[in-house]
Amino acid sequence: MTSALLLIVGGVLLYVGGEALVKGASRLALRVGLSPLAVGLTVVACGTSAPELIVCVQAAFGGHDDVAVGNVVGSNIANVGLILGVTALIRPIATKGRLLLVDVPLMIAAEIAAIACVRNGTVGRYEGIALAATLAVYIAANFVRAMRKPGDGADLEIVDIEEVAGKKASGSTPVDLVLIGVGIAALVFGGKWFVDGAIGIATSLGVPDAVVALTVVAFGTSLPELAASAVAAVRGKGDLAVGNVVGSNLFNSLGVLGVTAAVRPVASAGISTFDTTTMLALAIALWPMMASRRRLGRFEAGTLLLVYAGYVGFLFVK
Repeated sequence: MTSALLLIVGGVLLYVGGEALVKGASRLALRVGLSPLAVGLTVVACGTSAPELIVCVQAAFGGHDDVAVGNVVGSNIANVGLILGVTALIRPIATKGRLLLVDVPLMIAAEIAAIACVRNGTVGRYEGIALAATLAVYIAANFVRAMRKPGDGADLEIVDIEEVAGKKASGSTPVDLVLIGVGIAALVFGGKWFVDGAIGIATSLGVPDAVVALTVVAFGTSLPELAASAVAAVRGKGDLAVGNVVGSNLFNSLGVLGVTAAVRPVASAGISTFDTTTMLALAIALWPMMASRRRLGRFEAGTLLLVYAGYVGFLFVK
């Protein structure tokens, strides 16, 4: 298959695999007694980040460290600049107090921690373990808070669990196990083909792996979040998109980068200060944008999209 076809087929498999894994695991977890909220905080939150994790781990083992690190940085940039830009352009988004006071500052702190690791030149195994452990603490804290205040909801990777799995956990255990198996297989093969396609495109175009990872790979792994956020905006639930972006960036910075480096340390020479600065600048800019009127309007959306378009354009012309 050509590189472009590998990229497309791999991207489709990543999407299908992630959906199947989340659906099967969520239903199974509900059937064995976990509450919908607990499932949302654990199974769904981790499952929706599986495509990014698989791509990064396979890229690292293939010796393409720039793809692994670039996917994390590029996905974080796309999440804020592209996904929130498109979502708020469709319909202005009202924001919640907890996101402003707790989760967005934590997202910024997580990105600063990731940048500190990347700027060392190599994200080592102990750094990876520390990042992943920090995410585990955050998940546990969210879980405890949600259990104490059931009506408060969860801002981490907000997903409508009733739509994903169904409150009554319909279906059967064998079917759920098949979904889980198919999901894992699709993620593994999809991740490999997606990375191979991206590397092939980079080679044929003569552009660095890091540029393709920061743009094409990051866009591909962010497509599920883009689709979900756009649908949420159309339904008048744009605030879910903000929570999803904040949760995704936390998972990328701490979980995806952390687990990848813990499994195999990765070099980050191809990721420039410009890339990491853009990632952090967008995260920091999002804070006052959301706080000014407790909403993310179309003007702010246009600004985010222009920054994202300018960033991508700069990478290909520099």
